[in-house]
Amino acid sequence: MNTDAVASHAPKYPAPSRAWLLVALLTVAYVVSFVDRYILSLLIDPIKADLGLSDFQIGILLGPAFGIFYATIGLPLGYLADRSRRTWIVAAGIAVWTLATAASGLARSFAQMFVARLSVGIGEAALSPCAMSLIADSFPEDRRGKPIAVYSSALSLGAALAALLGAAVLTWTNTTGNLTLPLIGELTPWRIAFLIAGLPGLILAVPFLLMREPARIGSSADRPNMHLGHMFSHVSRHGLTYGCFVTIFCYMTIVAYSQGWLAVMFDRTFGWPVEVFALYDGLLLIVIGPLSVLFAGWLSDYYTERGAADAPMRIAILGLFLSVPPAVIGPLLGNDIAAFLVVSAATIGAAFISAVGITALLKIIPSGIRAQTIALYYMTISLAGLFLGPSLVGLLNDMVFGADGVRYSVAAIPLIFGLPVMLLSPLTLKLYRKALENPAFRD
Repeated sequence: MNTDAVASHAPKYPAPSRAWLLVALLTVAYVVSFVDRYILSLLIDPIKADLGLSDFQIGILLGPAFGIFYATIGLPLGYLADRSRRTWIVAAGIAVWTLATAASGLARSFAQMFVARLSVGIGEAALSPCAMSLIADSFPEDRRGKPIAVYSSALSLGAALAALLGAAVLTWTNTTGNLTLPLIGELTPWRIAFLIAGLPGLILAVPFLLMREPARIGSSADRPNMHLGHMFSHVSRHGLTYGCFVTIFCYMTIVAYSQGWLAVMFDRTFGWPVEVFALYDGLLLIVIGPLSVLFAGWLSDYYTERGAADAPMRIAILGLFLSVPPAVIGPLLGNDIAAFLVVSAATIGAAFISAVGITALLKIIPSGIRAQTIALYYMTISLAGLFLGPSLVGLLNDMVFGADGVRYSVAAIPLIFGLPVMLLSPLTLKLYRKALENPAFRD
């Protein structure tokens, strides 16, 4: 064998230091995206008063306005990432979402705020398809687990840091009062908060513009020619299995996005200033979130190595049963500290669910349509969460419980969506086990 020829055809990955620098920058970008996405939920009441909005309109801004393109544009952006310079796409995405966040602070109507939030969603949708592709081309296959885990950890860390940074921004803006800027005029504290959250993130686009793109390892031309039609055909043939499977993860995103109302709930119900809630929430999340995700992942691997192939799905169902009761009961409690702790306990179950979703899915999908099926999974759970969670809380506030009854609206969401999924879970697990045992399922 000609070893020189083999070496010349071996994939050439970047140096580890450069690869990990890329992971670090991508992870920071993911965290920044959470700050820019989350800041609106800390400013609901001042925005509502200033722009004359209803709770339902606020729910639209929290969910559908952001989610229209964030949830649906992933497939075309993934296609673009396979054919264009990914670091430039990331830089463009950062520029779009950070400028759109800043523009939210200048909005004078619901329509202007809607367009700004829609643009935030477009920009943020560019990040993850490119990030996973860049990481895959920066590390050998047997060394991708850690960098992907580091990037994915931004999901829980980002929410915690967003709350802490949001609390700091709100505290500062509330003590400084209104600010007058040339050409823009006088800005109230909530508008200043959007500018502070958005504009500094532009700096992060610069290194992505300047860095060298890692060489593509295994181009799309080398892969089987599997179109979206193959994926949709497979999913439709096994519609009951996939339909039951996705209910657990849709529940998780619906409740997670509905809890964008928690800061307002604690303000209206218990008189907590939003920045105080954000501080406590951030401190608790930064501990509970990562630990719960890591423990669920370890538990899944532990039982899988001992022959329990269905371990990820069983852990997801465990997370469901751990999440629903505290998510329903917590908002209804009369004591503020008890309510906060019980609502926070629901985070553990939600973290279990989110930690094992992709792991469970990868066990039953054909390899030739793996990426497309995962993209469909993310699109489905994102659409469910963003369109149903926040807007339904706002609708229940306006039509049923009133603005001061937001605690009942928040408690209703996990009850409405969680109870049916719990009742369906035995069938979900049965169908999942059948899929694992049937090799033809993955054809």
